[in-house]
Amino acid sequence: MNFTKLNALLGALSVAALMVFSASAVSAAGKNYTVQSPDGVEIAVQESGDPDGRPIVFIHGLLGSRLNWEGQTGSPELRKYRMITYDLRGHGQSDKPDATEAYRDGRHWANDLAAVLEASNVDSPVVVGWSLGGVVISNYLAAYGDDKLGGVVYVDGVIELNSALITPHPEVYAGLASDDLKTHLDALRTFLALCFQTQPTAATFERLLSNAAMASWVMTKTVPSMTDAVVDGLPKATVPVLLLYGGKDDLVMTGPSIARAEELNPSVQSKIYPDSGHAPFLEEASRFNRDLSEFRDSIQEAK
Repeated sequence: MNFTKLNALLGALSVAALMVFSASAVSAAGKNYTVQSPDGVEIAVQESGDPDGRPIVFIHGLLGSRLNWEGQTGSPELRKYRMITYDLRGHGQSDKPDATEAYRDGRHWANDLAAVLEASNVDSPVVVGWSLGGVVISNYLAAYGDDKLGGVVYVDGVIELNSALITPHPEVYAGLASDDLKTHLDALRTFLALCFQTQPTAATFERLLSNAAMASWVMTKTVPSMTDAVVDGLPKATVPVLLLYGGKDDLVMTGPSIARAEELNPSVQSKIYPDSGHAPFLEEASRFNRDLSEFRDSIQEAK
């Protein structure tokens, strides 16, 4: 082979390798897009992992965003799944309406999830809801049933917006609703610290605190009066339902919450992470990811 042909061949191989590398990089980085809820609110959606993998949809909690799930979206163990995260209305990069009605009616939050599932064209996803994300799932089940779902995971989920199931922190919640900037920001810091029995690194805490400060004040004030439809929703779940709770949760009452869920749907399963607070997916990420992977795979095998 002469040098001209050899150089041409090497050039072609280099271009092909670059194309493969670029495609892999795009796949690894995932994609970002928006979907529109029926009331016009734009919801920011993100995807990562294997686009052909079994789907898992993650729903964060109050004052969070997709950043809450970095211990999952960045996990080598979970990269085989198609992982979809989105920012709840009033949070992160999603729209932040000024009207209280955009947040008080729980059906809006259910419609957001439905819009994400429709736009992403997922097949039998496992939907994972943390904290307030549990209310979103319950409202979705009440409005849409579970025909499009493969399974449900409540992670320290708010089963009901009921004082009997939520640990009282009146000064914190009053601070979150305050119009005074310093009072509001100090309450954000205290609220975030209450999420963890084992505090995250300083860098992670600062990022999550900045994330919380981005949330809509109108939303933050309105969420305590948000309508929840768990009584109509959770009993409709015929797909597998798993409850994962921290044994040292300082925001949601673990025992009473699990008992209430079992009362509404006796088929639910539960696991308690004795060393975790309100965020076992971050505090005990390895165990959480393993449990989630086993749950996702067991549903696939059952079908």
